Amino acid sequence: MRVTLHEVSKGRGGQSLPTTSLEFHSGAVRFALAETEQRPTVLGLIASGRMRPDTGRVTIDGDSNNKALRRTIALVDAPDVSDPHADITLAGVVGEELMFAGVGATPLHARRWLNQLGFGELAGVPIGNVDPAARVRILCELAILRGGTEGIVLVAPDRHGGSPDGWWRIASEFADRGYAMLVVIGGSAAVALERMHELEAINASGPIQPLVLDRPIDPDADPQSSSDDGEADPDDTPDTDPVTEDPDDLAAAPRVDDEHAAEAPDPLGSPPDPEPRSSSEDGEATPDTSDTPDTEKNGGER
Repeated sequence: MRVTLHEVSKGRGGQSLPTTSLEFHSGAVRFALAETEQRPTVLGLIASGRMRPDTGRVTIDGDSNNKALRRTIALVDAPDVSDPHADITLAGVVGEELMFAGVGATPLHARRWLNQLGFGELAGVPIGNVDPAARVRILCELAILRGGTEGIVLVAPDRHGGSPDGWWRIASEFADRGYAMLVVIGGSAAVALERMHELEAINASGPIQPLVLDRPIDPDADPQSSSDDGEADPDDTPDTDPVTEDPDDLAAAPRVDDEHAAEAPDPLGSPPDPEPRSSSEDGEATPDTSDTPDTEKNGGER
């Protein structure tokens, strides 16, 4: 089975989903990038045949057949559509899915099913507190219980936290079992997957813009200030003259990045070195009788 999205979009000007083209097929796992709160769910609905795009079309094995898509593609954990309420116990979620699958759905059946999967100790835990990888495993196993399911569209597993390699390896296992797997994720998770080369993660929705980590270039900086080999120009001598800074200006200045926190000036100024006291002839110290504080040395009056 092969599902293809041909330049689909949703909403006026693609606000709900920009123009997107992708493909996923049986026996393979692909991920697709969708940012903002609603777009992952919209993409999942369109890819599983549950929503018609405003532009473009979706085909399954070359034919436009939404009914076949809905019958063969399971939409898993889509926010506000198919995700279980966070307060429902895991046994309650399992029982409901067993009922939809047409098998025994009593609490006893749910606990037995969880025991067979190795998660029996989580039966009474709210699903919102279940580990992200375990959540993906359980929900995907429940999805394939329904007859005729040949593929899964898993929506935003990265929103639950955890390392991407956990749920990605689980999705890969389902692909190895013959299912067509599409995982809709955000930009941070997509970058993390592309950096984990051993996972062989393939992006179905096009190239990902790299994260900008370099410091922006100052347009006023002199490009000739340093030599080609990176060494400082010997003719350039540092300015050793002290610069007097107004404490009021320092208080209004923007915060300094943590990276350069050690280089930031102290807004209150450094305390002045104590001046030696003069001594009288009998050895007693003569106190300083000046009533006027030295505001320049103390960084201004408080």
